Amino acid sequence: MKVVILCGGKGARLHEETEFRPKPMVPVGGRPILWHILKIYSHYGYRDFILCLGYRGEIIKEYFRNYWWHACDVTLRFGRKAAVKFHDRPENEDWRITFAETGEQAQTADRVRKIKHYLGDDPEFMLTYGDGVGDVDLAALLKHHRKSGKICTITAVHPPGRFGELTLSGSSHVNTFNEKPQTGNGYINGGFMVFSRRIFGYLPETPAMLETGPLKRLAREGQLNAYRHDGFWQPMDTQQELTLLNQLWESGHAPWKIW
Repeated sequence: MKVVILCGGKGARLHEETEFRPKPMVPVGGRPILWHILKIYSHYGYRDFILCLGYRGEIIKEYFRNYWWHACDVTLRFGRKAAVKFHDRPENEDWRITFAETGEQAQTADRVRKIKHYLGDDPEFMLTYGDGVGDVDLAALLKHHRKSGKICTITAVHPPGRFGELTLSGSSHVNTFNEKPQTGNGYINGGFMVFSRRIFGYLPETPAMLETGPLKRLAREGQLNAYRHDGFWQPMDTQQELTLLNQLWESGHAPWKIW
């Protein structure tokens, strides 16, 4: 199953970090937060990624094109027997990454629509944002999604109410979906989503946000499911949140480090 990661936004709230690089490349513990997200999915066996690029996407390409130069100590031998040796090269990062240029000004629904042809015949795919981490049980998430039979399953979490608020019934059925409400005490959309490819019937040809159009429609039609996650989840939306993530990593007790 492929994992789609939205990497194209400008990260305006974190301007001091994102003026010259895309938000997924902002480092946590010396590695881009995008690296941490790939490691989370890899832990559960998902290693086929589609990155939806936009703002400064070439920086993401450069990082992975020269991945071992960034990740390892290197010995470079010059002369007629020139050679490169990468030290302590990890062997468990068996990743396949498709870098999809989805447009700097594209909105989230547009980005998803533009990568449809990279999914092949897969009946479903995972999707998340390139700026949040958590100790989400992805195997349990997928099982929950398949059991529901619905088009989309969102991971519902409990942080501050500036994100997309969900109102849940007694089961996992989503009654309403509101993107970034000003007030409210309900669950929020934490990303880490699973979609049936039926979602493409809900994505308009005109520019649209996935969160304010298709997901609201899915909720109205009873096709939006929620997987409740009561463990750790943290976005990197502000400088304070970035500092928190770095402190957790440096402490040696980062809850999202499940690999």
